[in-house]
Amino acid sequence: MKLAGHDRNILARGLVIAAPRSGSGKTMLTLGLMRSYRNAGLTVAGAKCGPDYIDPAFHAAATGKPSFNLDSWAMSPALLGGLAVAAGEACELILCEGVMGLFDGVAGEPGRTGSSADVAAALGWPVLLVIDASGQSQTAAAIVNGCASFDARIKIAGVVLNRVASPRHRRLASEAIETLGIPVLGALPRDEKIHLPERHLGLVQAGETAGLDATLDRIAGFIEEHVDTGAVLSCAREAKMLAGAAPRALPPPAQRIAVARDEAFSFVYPHILAGWRNAGAEIAFFSPLANEPPLDHCDICWLPGGYPELHAGPIAGAERFLAGLRRFAETRPIHGECGGYMVLGQSLTAEAGDAHRMAGLLGASFSFAKRKLHLGYRQARLAEAHSLGAKDMRLRGHEFHYATIKANAEGDTPFAFVQDAHGEAEQAEGNRRGKVSGSFFHVIAADAS
Repeated sequence: MKLAGHDRNILARGLVIAAPRSGSGKTMLTLGLMRSYRNAGLTVAGAKCGPDYIDPAFHAAATGKPSFNLDSWAMSPALLGGLAVAAGEACELILCEGVMGLFDGVAGEPGRTGSSADVAAALGWPVLLVIDASGQSQTAAAIVNGCASFDARIKIAGVVLNRVASPRHRRLASEAIETLGIPVLGALPRDEKIHLPERHLGLVQAGETAGLDATLDRIAGFIEEHVDTGAVLSCAREAKMLAGAAPRALPPPAQRIAVARDEAFSFVYPHILAGWRNAGAEIAFFSPLANEPPLDHCDICWLPGGYPELHAGPIAGAERFLAGLRRFAETRPIHGECGGYMVLGQSLTAEAGDAHRMAGLLGASFSFAKRKLHLGYRQARLAEAHSLGAKDMRLRGHEFHYATIKANAEGDTPFAFVQDAHGEAEQAEGNRRGKVSGSFFHVIAADAS
């Protein structure tokens, strides 16, 4: 592979890999390019537009570096820009995977809709557009033209066609697109052997994917065969430099923070942990699935989201973990997000209908027996003073789960009052009992609007 146009003496360049809709092939192209450039000797970092825990873990596996989220709805422009610039100091190239369609987001002020286009515009990164060309040929050019002309803030630097059926198919689509002055930098044929396994919240997590390293090398080879990776690299540009120091996403809730981390508890945003560390906090990881309790020297315990419903039996049988959690709660705060929230409750019923006793520190019980998707951005206002902030402090984040509350015992108070991004009325969210709290709300950043 010839790495055209690369100068190792400049700051990292960035490129947003986006598409007109979900399912077009963004993730596969992103992972293949990341691993290809890494194999060629470049220091590559990944980024993901919007709220997502799973794709960044695959980015990290492909690049060997942490991937981070860039969210124009939940993050202030200063935070978004600061994260991009900080990441660029440790690498030569940032590949940012878009979310949904290029312009998809929520209603909001310009630049704060949560779309991939917002991120590209804020940072001045060009867009590599992935087009699923199945079932069309020249019409692909109309789609590209629409994306290129819809928003004057962004630049489509090139196109990669996906699911191309034949050389003739490629030629018809490519010639039509290139009349727009936009180059077609690759065409991927249909290949059912190139895929990653999925489950109900998206891809199976990177750490659970057997033979992932070999799969990533295979994807990289597929991309190198069908995409001009040197031309793609030459499209990347440095991020705009924003004046002033970037704020922290979220002040640390304590000096010493015990954080659960294993296959059941993996949904914590790297930018939050990095911000806590940069503020001087200490992070101590422990594994509930290994029957480890939160470390006793810590001042607060944080139970992230993840897939506890897939491990409900082992968690219910992890007596040392559960006893340690209850003992910790007698004197210090515990907070659970989504999956962590469910483990703090009375019971967790798996999809098959079998109920498992949990920590019993909150009154709610949860079930997957009748799944219902709850999805979207949320603004949370703390109901009372909390380790995360003062009463009425506002946080921005999201909700993404299939669980339902089976029972919610009286006596608990709400953790927060939440409102979606579309202006619905506030609703009580989560539970709080003594020093223990939890909710389905995943925090991304303190609200700086």
